[in-house]
Amino acid sequence: MATRITRDELAARIARDIPEGSIVNLGIGAPTLVANHLPPGEEIILHTENGMLGMGRAPEAGHEDPDLMNAGKQPVTELAGSAYFHHADSFGMMRGGHLDVCVLGAFQVAENGDLANWATGAPDAIPAVGGAMDLAIGAKSVYVMTDLLTKKGESKLVEACTYPLTGVRCVRRVYTDHAVFDVTPDGFRVREVFGDTTVDELEELTGLRLGDGAPGDTAVDDVPAGHDRP
Repeated sequence: MATRITRDELAARIARDIPEGSIVNLGIGAPTLVANHLPPGEEIILHTENGMLGMGRAPEAGHEDPDLMNAGKQPVTELAGSAYFHHADSFGMMRGGHLDVCVLGAFQVAENGDLANWATGAPDAIPAVGGAMDLAIGAKSVYVMTDLLTKKGESKLVEACTYPLTGVRCVRRVYTDHAVFDVTPDGFRVREVFGDTTVDELEELTGLRLGDGAPGDTAVDDVPAGHDRP
């Protein structure tokens, strides 16, 4: 049976892939957990959509500052040298290509890198696209953090999105609770599997052919769990 990891474990995995010196935006929801796992001592500057550079990890219980909130209305901390600015300036940074990485949630990611992470009508849906479309197009690298399957057991990795699109051909990598996938010109390529998960199991869960990256690079069965493929 395919292995699943927790959201905190997945957030820690994503944090390891963010290069030092990056300017990073963490989307609303689970992606905000990445802030708690960034390597101490490395200069990774977190940007918030509502106008802050230099956001830190979540505060300890009882030490929240009501004036320090991220775009998801969660309490955050500030690091030395942090800066605050108008919402319009924040969007200028996003749209102007000044963010190196953004980590977003998703309802669906298509084989070609299309992203759908908002919808209308569903009780638990984000009510509007907000700044996600600016992040998806403006960031140099777009990472997605999501469960592989919906609560109904449907794959969030799809041949083509059926939800409204947030961005077109924008996703570079998808981090899920079962495995990590790269988006390539030939579709999804399994970059890393967790625990006892196999490519065959992932193909059964998603209904997609996986691993069609570089020629001769069609499987990761020989890669130890929790390790990147060379």
